[in-house]
Amino acid sequence: MTTGRKKGMPAWLFAVLMALTVIVTLGWSGYSYYREKYTGDHRLYSEEQFRQLDESSLEYRVAKRFFNAEDTERIRKKAAAAETKEPAWRQLLAPESADGNGDGIVIEHIYAGTYEGYMMVVEDPSQVYIAVNPHMGSGAEAPELEDYVALHKAAGGINGGGFEDSGGTGNGSIPAGITIIDGKLISGGAPQPIVGITKDHRLITTTCSGQEALDMGVVEAVTFGPTFLTNGVVTYRPGTDNLNMLNPRTAVGQKADGTFLLLVVDGRGPSSFGAKYEDIVKIFQDYGAVNAGNLDGGNSSVMIYDDRYIHYPVSMYDSRSLPSVILVRGQE
Repeated sequence: MTTGRKKGMPAWLFAVLMALTVIVTLGWSGYSYYREKYTGDHRLYSEEQFRQLDESSLEYRVAKRFFNAEDTERIRKKAAAAETKEPAWRQLLAPESADGNGDGIVIEHIYAGTYEGYMMVVEDPSQVYIAVNPHMGSGAEAPELEDYVALHKAAGGINGGGFEDSGGTGNGSIPAGITIIDGKLISGGAPQPIVGITKDHRLITTTCSGQEALDMGVVEAVTFGPTFLTNGVVTYRPGTDNLNMLNPRTAVGQKADGTFLLLVVDGRGPSSFGAKYEDIVKIFQDYGAVNAGNLDGGNSSVMIYDDRYIHYPVSMYDSRSLPSVILVRGQE
């Protein structure tokens, strides 16, 4: 009986095919990775990663294939602005928003590597005031921002201080810390970081007791922290707060000439991850604020102007029930 040699694929051909398979697989995996990194849903993240690349690096040459010439030039300009610390990221929400209503209020769109947001600039400080839940202390659910705006016939506003929010289901009936309205301390008393407004419309951002706030002439105040700027000095210290991560933010500031700055930054979304406290400090410094303080953020962050939401709140219901808000008086 004769045995013939079994025919099959030559070893060299098998090796070549295996090598090609590995190369194709690795190539496709690499392409998929960079495509997701630079053209995925997280647009701001992709642009920030591209902006930070060294133009002489191999990854820059790879990444550049995913951006057209217009995008590349825009990102390069943003990078140059960041290096010179020029606030090139500020722009009017729309040309007509440059006080188009004649009410002394301007809305500006701001953006940076991880966030997008909106700044409401109010020239007349007497227009800005704090309002609180009219049912405070009764246990009844607090209004939402749009209800406050309608009740006070306000031009707009933002959310205010913190509140008891066990499990994320708080109804805004119990404020956290110090609350002052009409020059009276209505809750709290122990030292807390506050955002307060005096009778002569000055913003106070500091840590103090309720009585100390009253002694400083504060007639309206809510509690939240940290404070960012006090009398032109940066009071926030990195590493002192374990809540400093990318999140939606609400904050308020004031320039030396009295102009109020109401800020909301979007977060937890594909186009805006959120901001850290250092980001908020820089924004207010770029706007020339001398005092600035943090307000309740996360799901509570919300801004309304001219009867509409200016941004995309995290809350699926647009606004939560809020114990306090900062409003801007409308035209009489």
